[in-house]
Amino acid sequence: MILLVLGSVLSRYNYTMKIPRGLALVALLFLPACQPSNSPNIVIIDKDKTIVLRTEERIPSVLLNQAGLTLNSNDRILLNGLPVSLNQPITNYPVTVQIRRAANVLIITPAGQQAIQTSASTVGEALMEAGIHIRASDRIDPPVNSRIVSPLTVNYVPSYELAVSVDGKSVVINASANTVGEALSEAGIPLMGLDYSIPSENQALPSDGQIKVVRVSESVLLAQKPIPFESELQASANVPLDQTQILQPGENGLTVQRLRIRYEDGNEISRITEDETLVRPPKTRLLGYGTKIEIKIAVVEGVKIEYWRAVQMYATSYSPCRSGGDRCYSGTASGQTLRKGMVGVRHSWYLSMQGQRLYIPGYGFSSVEDICGGCVGKPWIDLGYGDNDYQHWSSWVTVYFLTPVPANVIHVLE
Repeated sequence: MILLVLGSVLSRYNYTMKIPRGLALVALLFLPACQPSNSPNIVIIDKDKTIVLRTEERIPSVLLNQAGLTLNSNDRILLNGLPVSLNQPITNYPVTVQIRRAANVLIITPAGQQAIQTSASTVGEALMEAGIHIRASDRIDPPVNSRIVSPLTVNYVPSYELAVSVDGKSVVINASANTVGEALSEAGIPLMGLDYSIPSENQALPSDGQIKVVRVSESVLLAQKPIPFESELQASANVPLDQTQILQPGENGLTVQRLRIRYEDGNEISRITEDETLVRPPKTRLLGYGTKIEIKIAVVEGVKIEYWRAVQMYATSYSPCRSGGDRCYSGTASGQTLRKGMVGVRHSWYLSMQGQRLYIPGYGFSSVEDICGGCVGKPWIDLGYGDNDYQHWSSWVTVYFLTPVPANVIHVLE
């Protein structure tokens, strides 16, 4: 009954009232049926306020003026939910005009901040109005479909195009993550186990847009490793001089190693021994070198000799002016003048062999009287000559050590 009376009064006086939004909408259901006038009802909604007009006016700007409402520069109006120009005549009924007031929005991006006033309904629309073209991979907080309330702060991080080298191929992704690891995870390329990335997963996205994922795997291998035996020389009176005999055979030892092998992208990068267990120790080989001296008689080049040692030696020759020095020198270590029949050996041998009588095929009888500084590295003897009878030597020869046996014998000629 109250609503009918209200409708009658509004019709009679063409009166504009500001009434609660819910009550006004209910009243509108009854007014057309109770009033003879053909003037349409105009509903204007401004935030939480609803205004009902009964007027023949058709221009939105005039209707707002009749309702005593003003628009700010960034406000917008909607006609039945759709954007409309202030000066566009209304042709559809029923008519509901909505005012969307501009809200203050602060947009924060990596490049800086931007403050705007917008009457957009969602965050996504506000960003578009601010000239920001968003992509699905951009990071936006609050989300793009969030309603605009004033004031509102929007955090926007644009996504970047990244080229990821992984599993032998290059994959292009878009990411707005804070770190490389987050970007890879968002793209469905997570780092698993020992995998790592370049730059590392905790670093910011690279400026050059290049990321490399290295797939890492490890395997453990048990391997046997032989330990070579060593040889030890021992003097043996039962073995002839200048001969050797195995007194105790050697035996290799054995260890078992635990190896950790690391692979990166399928290629072996390292092999580390984590543990090594001795299974069998090596057994040293004992070699007996002969100290047994035997006197022998032989006929060499028609000459009968008695000797106690015969050794293969490399023979060279020299004379006073062919000794390799900067001048001719005829002296010897024994103090005698160099001539044929005097030979030189290395210094360590000379100390024990000085005066030792020898027989050398092709050279004849001789004795050790000089030191050969260059006779090292092998059994070597330098045959002395005078400058007038010099002969060149460069060959291996058997050297016979003649009796008597000296008191100091070098058992091993190295």
